Amino acid sequence: MIESFRHIFSLGCKEIIGLFRDPLMVVLIIYSFSFNIYMGAKSAPEAISNAAIAVVDEDGSALSKRISDAFIPPLFLKPDRISRADIDRVMDEGRYTFVVVFPPSFQEKVMANDTPEVQVNVDATRMSQAFTGNGYIQQIINREVKSFLGGKSQNRPIYSAGMIIRNRFNPNLTKSWARAVSGLINNITMIALILTGAALIRERERGTLEHLLVTPVKPVEIMISKVWSMSLLVLVVTGFSLIMVVHQLLNVPIAGSFWLFMFGVLINLFTVTSLGIFLACFARDMPQLGILLILVLMPMQILSGGSTSQANMPEIIQFVMRFAPTTYFVEFSKAILFRGADFSLVWKTFLQMLILGGVYFFIALQRFRKSVAS
Repeated sequence: MIESFRHIFSLGCKEIIGLFRDPLMVVLIIYSFSFNIYMGAKSAPEAISNAAIAVVDEDGSALSKRISDAFIPPLFLKPDRISRADIDRVMDEGRYTFVVVFPPSFQEKVMANDTPEVQVNVDATRMSQAFTGNGYIQQIINREVKSFLGGKSQNRPIYSAGMIIRNRFNPNLTKSWARAVSGLINNITMIALILTGAALIRERERGTLEHLLVTPVKPVEIMISKVWSMSLLVLVVTGFSLIMVVHQLLNVPIAGSFWLFMFGVLINLFTVTSLGIFLACFARDMPQLGILLILVLMPMQILSGGSTSQANMPEIIQFVMRFAPTTYFVEFSKAILFRGADFSLVWKTFLQMLILGGVYFFIALQRFRKSVAS
C-alpha cells in the first residue's frame, strides 16, 4: 500500500513538472482563469446604453413632446426630429436603432380614453440593444402617459395597490455577476478535461506510457496520479481566480463559504478528470482529442443551466443532463456563491456528483486498462 502511494505521488509530481515545461498549456491556464473570465463578464453591456433614437412627431402636442423628452442618457442619445418620409432612408443607413412615430391627434385620443397606436421602428440587426431598448421605450411611454393623465381624466380607474419588487441575491440585476461565475465554471470544466486528456495523449505519443507499463506501476496508479495532479493545479488557479478576478476585479460578492465552494470544486474535478481520461482512451492523437472535447464540452456547458434554466428545456434533455457533472456544478455554485447556502443545503448535490464521479472513474479505468493492453 505504501509503495502504491509512493508511485501515485511520484507520477503526479512528474505530471505537474511536465505541464510547467509546456509553455502553451501554462499560457492557456493563465488566460482562461484571468483575461477570459474578465472579458466575458465585461464584454456585453449591463443594459442598453446611448442608443440612437429618432422621433417623428405628427401630433406636436404637449404629451408627445413630453414623451420625446423622456428619452434621455445614459439609455438613449438625445432624440433627433425627422419626418415620416425619412424613416426608411435613415433605417436603411443604420443611423438609428429606434424610430418612434406619434400619429396625429395622439394626445386628443389619449384624453378621450381611446387607445392610439405609437409606432416603434426597431433595427433588429443590433440585437442586444433592440430587444432591451424596445422594452424600455414601452415603459417610458406608459409611464409618461400615466403621469400626464394624473388629475386630467376622471374616467380612468385609480389603483390603490402598488407593486414593490425586491431582487434577492442580485439587487441591481448586475449581469456581470452571473457571467463571471458562469465563465469560471466553464473554464474549470474545460481546462480539467484538456489537461487530463492531453497528459495521457502526450505520454502515448512520446512512448513513455509503454515504459511505465513495464515497471511495477499499475494502470490504476497511473490514472489516479493524473487525476490528483491535474485536479490540484486547477483547484489552485480556481481559488486564485475566484478571489482576485471574480471577487476583487469584478466586484462579485461571495455570499457563502469559500472553502465549501472549493470542496465542491474538488469533487467536480474528480468527476471531470475521470471523464477526460475516458475520452483520451478513444483518441489516437491530439486532433482527435480536440474533436471529442468539442462534441462533449459544448453541450455540457450550454445545457448545464448556467445561462438558461433547465426547467425551460425538454424533459429528455433534463434527464440526460443529470449524467453531466456540469449540472451539479452549476447548481451548487450558484447556491453557495450567490445564495449563501451552507453544507446542509448542498450535501445532496455533492453526494450525487461524487457518485457520478465514481461511476466515471470506474468506466474510465476499465477503458484505460483495455487501451493499454492493446
